[in-house]
Amino acid sequence: MRAPKRLEQTKIQEVASLLIPLQGQTILLPNVTVAEIIPAAPIQHVENAPLWYLGNFHWRELTVPLLSLEALNGEATPNIHNRARFAVLNTTGLHSDLPFISILTQGLPRLARVSEDEISAREDAENRRYDLMHVSWAGEYTLIPDITAMEQTFLDYLHSND
Repeated sequence: MRAPKRLEQTKIQEVASLLIPLQGQTILLPNVTVAEIIPAAPIQHVENAPLWYLGNFHWRELTVPLLSLEALNGEATPNIHNRARFAVLNTTGLHSDLPFISILTQGLPRLARVSEDEISAREDAENRRYDLMHVSWAGEYTLIPDITAMEQTFLDYLHSND
């Protein structure tokens, strides 16, 4: 009988990611976080919702909430224009009834293959509540948002209005 082969831990070479344009900034997300980028769809507005909760739309027979990262971070709420897209994001599993959230984007994303030697944390930018980390990647300044915090804020809002 042979002894089982030992699995060597290998360093991840690069992470397939997307650079997604928002209003005045670009965010960086791993591809596995993004379920789909879709054209802006009709939105069902929610009465008395906070500025960051833009409403709901239908996607793959589901109702998905549309959020504004800019408004969550205290900036002006962006408009939905003809180049806008919705980035449908996989949630982190905080609640089984919320498999997806989405954010309003200001155009098409670009593919990025991010390796450890190309990305570095920026010390010159202060994180806001929904910023996980400001980074420099391939000469670009970008932001990694805190999806878990966004998801939790939305769930808190839903539960406070039950």
